[in-house]
Amino acid sequence: MKIVAISGSLRKDSFNTALVRAFQAAAPADMTITAAAIGSLPLYNSDLEASFPAPAQALKDAIAAADGVIIATPEYNRSLPGVLKNAIDWASRPYGKNSFAGKPVLVAGVSVGKIGTAVAQSHLKQILAYLDADVLGQPELYLGPSGETFDEAGNLTNASTKELLASALAALAARAKR
Repeated sequence: MKIVAISGSLRKDSFNTALVRAFQAAAPADMTITAAAIGSLPLYNSDLEASFPAPAQALKDAIAAADGVIIATPEYNRSLPGVLKNAIDWASRPYGKNSFAGKPVLVAGVSVGKIGTAVAQSHLKQILAYLDADVLGQPELYLGPSGETFDEAGNLTNASTKELLASALAALAARAKR
């Protein structure tokens, strides 16, 4: 099973990028999780669709070829980061060629606060629902505080979170097999 994972953060020591790595480490033997880079995407502009930018096409192709998607989002000002929204806009365009349509998507996130990225995830799920993605409602992964979940090197240290990631991957795999 092929899964593509997107971190909504470009920060070098991003906890959400660390979460993507933790998902990769927790993946069962029959699942490959590949991280998709979104930092080189130009700002979405429909004028560019006629000559689709190579980084945007690579993201679209990765999502289209995957059996499922994981999105790890931070929360910026009670919503998702602009860089993540930009990536979603590119992957869903041009009209009629939406790479998210029908694709199982697991949404997760980690932040320094106790409510994790609940509001950002709510906004993200609304966007994905509009794009006809098959968004998993359970398990919910609002992880935080990040200092209690990851060590300074970005390694997942919380045992119960490791179990939660394993159950989330099992749920994503089950949805993808339907």
